[in-house]
Amino acid sequence: MSDQTQLWNSVLSDMEANLSRANFSTWFRNTYIARQEEGVITVAVPNEFVKEWLSTKFHKMILKSLRELSDGVRGVEYIIHKGEKKSSPDIPHTKTMCSSEELPLSDLYIDKQSNLNPKYTFDSFIVGSFNTLAYAASQAIIKKPGIVYNPFFVYGGTGVGKTHLIQAIGNYLKKDMGKNVMYLTSEKFLVEYISSLQNDTVNVFKEKYRTYDVLIMDDIQFLSNKEKTQEELFHVFNTLYDANKQIVFSSDMHPNFIPGLEARLKSRFNAGMIVDISQPEFEARTSIFSMKAQEKGLLLDPQAIEYLAMTVEGNIRELEGVLNTVSCHAQIKNNIITLDDIKAIVRGTNKPKSIISFKDVTKIVAGFYSIEEKDIYEKTRRKEVVKPRQVVMYLLREDYNASYPLIGKKLGGRDHTTVMHSYEKMRNDLSNDDILRNEVDQIRALL
Repeated sequence: MSDQTQLWNSVLSDMEANLSRANFSTWFRNTYIARQEEGVITVAVPNEFVKEWLSTKFHKMILKSLRELSDGVRGVEYIIHKGEKKSSPDIPHTKTMCSSEELPLSDLYIDKQSNLNPKYTFDSFIVGSFNTLAYAASQAIIKKPGIVYNPFFVYGGTGVGKTHLIQAIGNYLKKDMGKNVMYLTSEKFLVEYISSLQNDTVNVFKEKYRTYDVLIMDDIQFLSNKEKTQEELFHVFNTLYDANKQIVFSSDMHPNFIPGLEARLKSRFNAGMIVDISQPEFEARTSIFSMKAQEKGLLLDPQAIEYLAMTVEGNIRELEGVLNTVSCHAQIKNNIITLDDIKAIVRGTNKPKSIISFKDVTKIVAGFYSIEEKDIYEKTRRKEVVKPRQVVMYLLREDYNASYPLIGKKLGGRDHTTVMHSYEKMRNDLSNDDILRNEVDQIRALL
């Protein structure tokens, strides 16, 4: 290993210790020292986008680290890799409409044996505080599949990266460990099972799913109230689990709250690791916009990226949608796009926040707990009603800043002290009750 390589590895260690995983992975991947002459170190970077970001955002950190590690360092310069394919080529000047762009082959190719899409890897998975636990668990799983966190259950709203993560597990175990992996949706499992019943090939169906080393099933919530299919999944689960085969599930909600899901399946899911993925926070949105812009060959300055991350909220899919619009505008303007252009685009694409009424909250909470909406307004102390009513009071106060007297008035003319008591009780209970916290999070997602 050369002195330059050792020096840059030490710098990278410093950066990794002081930056989030998302920032480090996005900006320092595929960088190295190209040369060192007369006290000036030249760092090679993969594209213009990374060059711009390192020279404006991380230059002082890099220079400080280099000076602490090596005497005589006067400055740092950045160049794009020569003789190598840039990871973010310039957008061609074209009159082709954005909607007619062809998808890359990696988006179209699905492995016929495993149903996995090879584009879903850990290298392209952006890690932030919104998914750190899920990512860490997946890393433990690929080191000891079938032993730790089995089954592994990931839940969260649409577009937050659940499918990417669980397929990344499958792709790693298939490619790097030679495992026999099967990825499918619960709907496909359901269709195959029904077909086997119709064609009298149930035994073939059963044997097929018992041969896999890794079974990954997406969108498990679609098996709600499908009793026979749930029973078959239960038996497949037990066979694989007893043989220490890795099982991975995803859903849009915690398994305990999937209606019509058998108790014995819920029990099996809870015996493993259950983690949620929320919507990305500011830092993660910054990394997402940065990485996706690089993939599209879209040259945006750091101020534009920060503005997008600050003003555009939502899941990863929604962030990509906004960036696609920016990319279209960039093509139309020959890749010359300003911060003012970005602001105009965001104003046109940001969805207005929906206005939530008292009735909306009570209706959704009642539906979540499977009670009648009118029960929340009545003066009853039935246990199955008291808890949902307290949840309504808590959300109206905590999330929508409604006054205690107004909440009491809207919920059947109750005294404001009753509302205060319910609110404080919920706050205390939420600090100690993981199940209640999950319930409130699910309701918030529905709202």
